[in-house]
Amino acid sequence: MSASDLILAATLLAAPVGTPETLPSEDHWPTLRAALHQVAMAWEILDERETRYLLYNREDFQADLNLLRTRYRDLADAPQLAECQRLPDRHTVNELIRFNRAYRQHLEERQAWELDRADLLREALQETDRLYRQWDAIRDAQCDFYYVTVRRAALKRLRDAIGEEAFATGRMPPYVPLWAFQR
Repeated sequence: MSASDLILAATLLAAPVGTPETLPSEDHWPTLRAALHQVAMAWEILDERETRYLLYNREDFQADLNLLRTRYRDLADAPQLAECQRLPDRHTVNELIRFNRAYRQHLEERQAWELDRADLLREALQETDRLYRQWDAIRDAQCDFYYVTVRRAALKRLRDAIGEEAFATGRMPPYVPLWAFQR
């Protein structure tokens, strides 16, 4: 595979979704497919496991290319997978999420007999659910058996939820609303 094949692959992948392309010749297809796979994996818009079926058949070229173009567009501002190194490991995340869900159940039970604190409990429940979604994104990002695109989308959700600065410095949110324990 030549540099021109890689440049062509990059140009094809970066084009807008829906841009019509000519079906590659049968002679050129294996080289172009390999170049597209290589570039798409380097850009983290294709998981290596997907190469068994994405861009496998020449007849699916336009549809598969549009799928990868959509991923390229959707993940253009998503963090790279290497950012997962700053996150807690999956076992720790699972334990924190388990505590979050147990705490949520505790809050729901309290709602039934602490009617005078309904607003406070509802606020704590909403905050607990918001934090759960953030930690669920961390769990998804740390899940090795998810495709790279799913993991990067989870990193993007996390970064958007906690903010650029917190994400960049590795400051993860609490797993339950700590203010609820201080009252």
